[in-house]
Order: sequence, then structure tokens, then C-alpha cells
Amino acid sequence: MSERSLGIDDLLERVREGLDRVGPREAFEAAADGALLVDIRYAALRDRDGLIPGALVVERNELEWRLDPLGSHRAPEATSHDLRVVVVCNEGYASSLAAASLKQLGLHRATDLAGGFQAWRAEGLPVRPGAGA
Repeated sequence: MSERSLGIDDLLERVREGLDRVGPREAFEAAADGALLVDIRYAALRDRDGLIPGALVVERNELEWRLDPLGSHRAPEATSHDLRVVVVCNEGYASSLAAASLKQLGLHRATDLAGGFQAWRAEGLPVRPGAGA
């Protein structure tokens, strides 16, 4: 590995320094105040574990296209670069990288849910059954 190489653990630590990560209760309250929760988990996890009511489901490989307020393929919810976005993955790893990518697109209030969906569910916050339940 060269001196310029950066491992995933180092990259994750670096991108998290630029995020104001939120816990489950704070994410719940942010959503109640108008933040957009975005679930990037793949379908099998959503089917198995359930969904956060009101969260926008966007597959990770479509996230930037769907959340870019200037993009031709944006979701109707992607109205402004000022939109507060909380990205949710299964355990809070991929969501950090995804939120950092959204920040690069100018969504300066993008962040992620520390601990992901599993932390949300463990906190006893609302979950509706997935297709596999």
C-alpha cells in the first residue's frame, strides 16, 4: 500500500469528521421538523426488518441522482440544497459515505443516522413491517 492510499476505516473516519451525525431520537425529531429521512438499505433488508414510516426509499446507487435538487431525475422531495437529509443504512456505515457524497453535491445539511436502522429499531421508534414480515 502506498503512502497515498487510504483504507476504508480511515476514509470513514475522515468523512464522519465533516458530518453532524444524529442518533435515533434526534433523527425522529428531525423528521417531525421536516427533515427527509432517506433509507438506502437494499430491498432484502427492508423486507426482513421493516421500514421507517415516512422515509423515502432510494437505492444507494441512485441516491445522488434522486437527491440532487438540480438533477433531471430528482425525487419530488429534493427541493433545495438547504433540505436537511438524514441518510439511513442498516448499521450506520454506508450512510456516512452516502451523506458525505450528498454534501459534495451541495446538500450542506446532509448527515446520517449513527447506528442506522438497527439503532432506530433498538430505540423502539416506529417501524412498519416489510414485505417479508
